[in-house]
Amino acid sequence: MSWGTELWDQFDNLDKHTQWGIDFLERYAKFVKERLDIEQNYAKQLRNLVKKYCPKRSKEEEPRFTSCLSFYSVLNELNDYAGQREVVAEEMAHKVYGELMRYSQDIKAERKHHLQEGRKAQQHLDQCWKQMDNSKRKFERECKEAEKSQITYDRLDNDINATKSEVEKAKAQFYLRTHMADESKNEYAAQLQNFNAEQWKHFNNAVPHIFKNLQDMDDRRTVKLGETYRSFAEAERRVIPIVSKCLEGMVSAAKAVDMRRDSAIVVESFKSGFEPPGDFPFEDFSQNLSRSGSDGTISNTPKGDRERDRDGAPGSRPDPKHPMSRTKNKLWLFGKKPKAPSLEDFSHLPPEQRRKRLQQRIDELGKELQKEMDQRDALNKMKDVYEKNPQMGDPSSLQPKISETICNMEKLRSEIHKNETWLSEVEGKQSTRGDRRHSADNHHHTPQGRESPEGSYTDDTSQEHHTPQLRTSPPKPGQPNPELHEFDDEFDDDDPLPVLGHCKALYSFDGQNEGTLVMAEDEVLYIIEEDKGDGWTRARKQGGEEGYVPTSYVEITMERNSKGS
Repeated sequence: MSWGTELWDQFDNLDKHTQWGIDFLERYAKFVKERLDIEQNYAKQLRNLVKKYCPKRSKEEEPRFTSCLSFYSVLNELNDYAGQREVVAEEMAHKVYGELMRYSQDIKAERKHHLQEGRKAQQHLDQCWKQMDNSKRKFERECKEAEKSQITYDRLDNDINATKSEVEKAKAQFYLRTHMADESKNEYAAQLQNFNAEQWKHFNNAVPHIFKNLQDMDDRRTVKLGETYRSFAEAERRVIPIVSKCLEGMVSAAKAVDMRRDSAIVVESFKSGFEPPGDFPFEDFSQNLSRSGSDGTISNTPKGDRERDRDGAPGSRPDPKHPMSRTKNKLWLFGKKPKAPSLEDFSHLPPEQRRKRLQQRIDELGKELQKEMDQRDALNKMKDVYEKNPQMGDPSSLQPKISETICNMEKLRSEIHKNETWLSEVEGKQSTRGDRRHSADNHHHTPQGRESPEGSYTDDTSQEHHTPQLRTSPPKPGQPNPELHEFDDEFDDDDPLPVLGHCKALYSFDGQNEGTLVMAEDEVLYIIEEDKGDGWTRARKQGGEEGYVPTSYVEITMERNSKGS
């Protein structure tokens, strides 16, 4: 229905209605603003909650239990969920609240323009009405004056005492008033016709056009509200798939909790590698007592033997190296473990934990070594480019950095070798302890040994048996490697190792460390053992002297048929 035809006389009510429509739109915009504020605060509180309960420790110290990992997964999913709430707030802010505020400003200006046009049309009609009304009043006055002049003229014309001049004057006045009344009548008729025409235009053209514009404006406002209602819901619906994934992730994290795996991690984390304490031996202190005559027995123990028993015969006092006496110092299983200082080789830790820490350090040093090797290769490539294209740079400027990188590589290799030596020591003791544990199970006793000051088990030096092993890398400078001597002593009489190839020294090497070989720059050596991954190659001079040289210091050429060399 059209406002122009049905509500032609309701200008003031339409004014109030359009104002109410704008107020309602702004009220809904305020609702959306408060709603998105709630979303933003909710997302912020969720993120603060996640941050509060996220682990602040390093990755090494984080627990590996499935229950903890699942909880951290739940926190990550909750953080993603908080991000989706922020997305909802952002969508509402831009596509709903921002759009409503912009439209509110536009519709206010449009309403003001239409109302001004309506008021102007009404003012023009009122002005026409006033002009018509003035001409009407004037016509009414002139008719009354003409009637009075007619009455005066008739009275004087019938009065015999009136002079002719008075009668003529009254007659002239009567004609004048009659003429003025006729002119007022014509003017009134013209103004009335003009007003009627303007009034018809007002109510049939101007007002319908203005009201139609107001109606269109109000209709667009209603449609805009519907669109923003839909956008309000779409902002929520768009994040439902991602929110569902977040919830599914939480459910998956809950399913990932494994009590058996957690129990295994507890065992792996706290397993010390020690053996349970054995039985305490019986200490017979009565052997030093002589039998009395009343019991009818005579001691057949010679005096010298009795004195020897008193002084220290086996069994008279516990052997400090015996495992039963060793357990006296290791009864902290259910008490407080004695604190030991933190050492570089982790010897203050139980064997199993020490092995893990050493392996972890070796892995870290290996990664650092790989980085240094990559940097060395990159510098060498850059040096080659500079040598081929001198305009790009000076090759000699890279030499200090290359030397520094090589020095760092040697230090890292030395550290890796040192830690590998400690690791092989721990693994050797664990395998020896496993054999002895098996023997103890069969013979119901533990072999003799000694207790280290830190509480870790080490074999007696007089009973230790070292299996010679081929060393994979030279020892750290200044620290002789006993395994090298054992290896050399055991295989001195064997045939020399076959030649696998030859190498040319790129740099001179002083060979100050034990087991290494001195070489001069451009010296040619024979390769008798390849690099095992530790950065050292075993070589032989033409004079027969053998030793290890840094692989990075030589240019190696391997023989095609090394077995027949």
